[in-house]
Amino acid sequence: MRAPRLADVAARAGVSEATVSRVLNAKPGVSESTRTAVLAAVDLLGYDRPPKLRRASVGLVGLVVPELTNPVFPAYVQAMEDELTRRDYTPILCTQTPGGVEEDDYVQMLGERGVSGMIFVSGLHADSTTGTERYERLRERSLPIVCVNGYREGIDAPFVSDDDIGAMTQSIEHLVGLGHRRIGLATGPLRFVPAWRKLTGFRQAMAQRAGEGDVDELVAETLFTVEGGAEAADVLLQRGCTAVVCASDLMALGAVAASRARGLRVPDDVSVVGYDDSLLMGFTDPPLTTVRQDVPGIAHAAVAALLDEIHGHPAARAELVFRSEFVVRGSTAPPGSTARRG
Repeated sequence: MRAPRLADVAARAGVSEATVSRVLNAKPGVSESTRTAVLAAVDLLGYDRPPKLRRASVGLVGLVVPELTNPVFPAYVQAMEDELTRRDYTPILCTQTPGGVEEDDYVQMLGERGVSGMIFVSGLHADSTTGTERYERLRERSLPIVCVNGYREGIDAPFVSDDDIGAMTQSIEHLVGLGHRRIGLATGPLRFVPAWRKLTGFRQAMAQRAGEGDVDELVAETLFTVEGGAEAADVLLQRGCTAVVCASDLMALGAVAASRARGLRVPDDVSVVGYDDSLLMGFTDPPLTTVRQDVPGIAHAAVAALLDEIHGHPAARAELVFRSEFVVRGSTAPPGSTARRG
């Protein structure tokens, strides 16, 4: 153990060495704010807290996510870990790998570890082609679970989701307001609940805002990846779209690359809208107009619902939906901006 040096901690916390000593020895006579400042200084300086000041974990909670290559999933993990550790729970991160460890494997492992509960983010519950038996078995063991992004009937659990349908309305309203009418949707596999919800919202918004009732040829189904976004954009640009709405930020980056490969400029010739507002999307070239999921709000609600379940206070068996925020940056503009400027 690397013991704290009183002088270093005192300087960092702005208190006397005597005060630091009282805090580290758990002596009375120190205000809570001062105690917090001293312990924060200990942590920031990389020292180990004395054993008596280490917080004991109440229990383990499994966080099951599909992957970490999409930046939105690490954002969810970080937010949920923060919520759990503040409540003295220890999170266990379980990331699925293609052709390797899968959700069911992690569920079995977490059960063997004696976790207090599990949170599934965009898990198999969001895949409409899979059964719900795995979740039913967990509930038969009275293990609390919460599902994030992807509501399914028949699963005995609270659900917390982003408003995919409303987000499409925001995207289409923005683009129609700029003058676009031929707008395409690049989406991931439609077997996933968030993907077909985005398609539903896209269809509704195109009919109501753009006057386009038949939009099937304006939809390209692919993967939630950069390569998938590029492939979808190629198809949609061939079909005359002047704007592309993407189901993820990674897809949007692919759409920008595909547009440039055709000699088109973003946003002068093609407008591109992303989804998630992942880390660094404000610093891409051009900065990406996108839909921002309320990751902190969803994470807080998911953890709160799980802890209610753990403490014997069942949360509502319904879906709590969080409205997203539309963030306008530099990847969208009126159609034909280059020609007008020239």
